[in-house]
Amino acid sequence: MALVDDPRTDTAELHGSRIIREIKASGIEFIPCLPDIHTSEGLLRPLTTDTELKLVRVCKEDEGVGICAALSYCNKRALLLMQYSGMLDSVNAIRIVAAEYGLPVCMMVGLLNKEPGVAPKESKHYSVRVTAPILEALGVDYHVIESDADVAKIKPAIDNAYAKSRPVVLFIGRSPVP
Repeated sequence: MALVDDPRTDTAELHGSRIIREIKASGIEFIPCLPDIHTSEGLLRPLTTDTELKLVRVCKEDEGVGICAALSYCNKRALLLMQYSGMLDSVNAIRIVAAEYGLPVCMMVGLLNKEPGVAPKESKHYSVRVTAPILEALGVDYHVIESDADVAKIKPAIDNAYAKSRPVVLFIGRSPVP
C-alpha cells in the first residue's frame, strides 16, 4: 500500500547537505544517477565530490533500477537519483524489477515544477500530478521531502524498503540548496 505524506506548508529551505547526511545514515553506498535540473545544484553537485558515496552515471533511468536491484543481491544499498520524467519513462522496469520481484529499489525523484506545499496529486502540472497515482497503482510507497523537517523521513523509508524488500520513492518537492 502506498504511503501518502502531507506536504509541508512551511516555507523552510531544503538543504542537500542534510539529505546527503540521511542517505549516508541509511547505509547507502551507491548512487546511480542521471542529471536532474531540480536537484543538480544542491544535491548532485555535492555528491560528485563526496568520497564516501560511489556515484554511478547511467544513460537511462531503467538502467539505474537494474543496478539498484543487482546491488541488493550483494547486500549493498543503492539510491537511484533521477527526475520524475525519467521515473515515468521507467515505469515498466519499476513494475517488474522492483514491485513484482519485490526488491528494495530506492529512488529519489526530483519533482521539477511542483508547487511548494501542494501534494503531488494536486499539482497543476500534469506530469507531476500523475506520479503519485502511478506509484499507488504499482503498490510502491512514496514520501514527499520538501523541507529540512521532512529529511527525517529518508532513513526510515530506506530502512523499511530493505527490511520488507519493497521499492520506495522519495519525492524531492523543492530544489535543495547546498
